[in-house]
Amino acid sequence: MTALGIAPLRLAERVVADPPVVLAPMAGITNTAFRRLCREIMSPQLPPGAAGGLFVSEMITSRALVERNAKTMRLIRFEADETPRSIQLYGVDPRVVGDAVRMIVDDDLADHVDLNFGCPVPKVTRKGGGSALPWRIELFTDIVDAAVRAARGAVPVTVKMRVGIDDDHITYREAGLRAQDAGVAHVALHGRTAQQFYGGQADWSRIADLVDALDVPVLGNGDIWEADDALRMVRETGCAGVVVGRGCLGRPWLFADLAAAFGGRPERTRPSLRAVATTMRRHAQLLADWLGEQHGVTDFRKHVAWYLKGFAVGGELRRGMAMSSSLAELDDHMAQLDLDQPFPQAVLGQPRGRTTGGRAVTLPYGWLDDRASRAVPAGAETEHSGG
Repeated sequence: MTALGIAPLRLAERVVADPPVVLAPMAGITNTAFRRLCREIMSPQLPPGAAGGLFVSEMITSRALVERNAKTMRLIRFEADETPRSIQLYGVDPRVVGDAVRMIVDDDLADHVDLNFGCPVPKVTRKGGGSALPWRIELFTDIVDAAVRAARGAVPVTVKMRVGIDDDHITYREAGLRAQDAGVAHVALHGRTAQQFYGGQADWSRIADLVDALDVPVLGNGDIWEADDALRMVRETGCAGVVVGRGCLGRPWLFADLAAAFGGRPERTRPSLRAVATTMRRHAQLLADWLGEQHGVTDFRKHVAWYLKGFAVGGELRRGMAMSSSLAELDDHMAQLDLDQPFPQAVLGQPRGRTTGGRAVTLPYGWLDDRASRAVPAGAETEHSGG
């Protein structure tokens, strides 16, 4: 129990989030390097004996895992001290999803499996996957049933989803009840429809409604930009924990703030540019250790703008850092920063990452016509954002 009386999230004996904070799966972001960085930053702020948050992998395509695709096998790498090990799976074929979960259990690849029904990107929804899939409620049920059966009680299975496809096709309540009946350990709900994408404001009242509807724990997701947003979400919705995605982009110290907030402490991290640069360098090094220096630093490029948001850094220097190909090159650019700048207060509480919204959802032809259909769209397995 945290200092605020909020219980840890206990999915299984070896899968505990204390405080009940989950790093949302994000494609190209929540790899082993970023998860390690977030854990390192959160750990000093935890009380003795606390397990820390649950840090979930990038979305893993079930078919690619079953086929032991080389890239996929690299993506599911966990550090020796990373526990619990959490994998998010994407799939639209119950048989393949079941095979993937069975492989995870038999090969001891992870301690927890999360199922993705939240991704809103067209590449996924046009095949009926992600946030489009719960509309086909029987197919959704078949997938969740297959995953839970394949887990055989060895690992907990959870579900992450959105409110629905759009305001005319709301799915979260029925899908949540079906997932609960199948035996999932918790349900996480992003308070937006697929049509909203990442725009507008997340509707936390939907999270509160699902809390009232289900007996299993419900986690809330959407618009947690600061640690105090997480506490407010718990107060307003009654959710058992929070899932944090875009709020930690370029701000892995948000997990230190979350540990402090759930511990009832008022301190919040407001790093100077010097401290931010140290974190950036550590992040780049972890990526280099994982992918090799050139690929690791190249992968780090997308993080530069997020880390530097709000700081006075010239465009040429920003571009130089975002085009670095080696740690030495990155160091040369960092040496030109005015490291004494204080944290830019104006960016607090502001959205980060994608903010686009109000787009029509791309769906397979006739997808909305028959909710009871169990047909799996041809070629539906794909690799993309976890949503």
